Amino acid sequence: MTIASNVNQCLAAIRSIEAQLSNLALTSMDEEEKRLFHESMLEISEIKTDLEHRKKVIEFEEPQYKPN
Repeated sequence: MTIASNVNQCLAAIRSIEAQLSNLALTSMDEEEKRLFHESMLEISEIKTDLEHRKKVIEFEEPQYKPN
């Protein structure tokens, strides 16, 4: 498995986690839980953004990893 495919797999997992945290934040009854889930979702979102940037760098530096 290439680095690019590992990064893509990781991005898919992070997007899933982000969506799950968002759902938990919306459906929780306790305000403290809502806040914690929302804050966690925001942190995951930052990580996702950084990883998406890294993916672009990989694709730029290694053209064979660019999606068709």
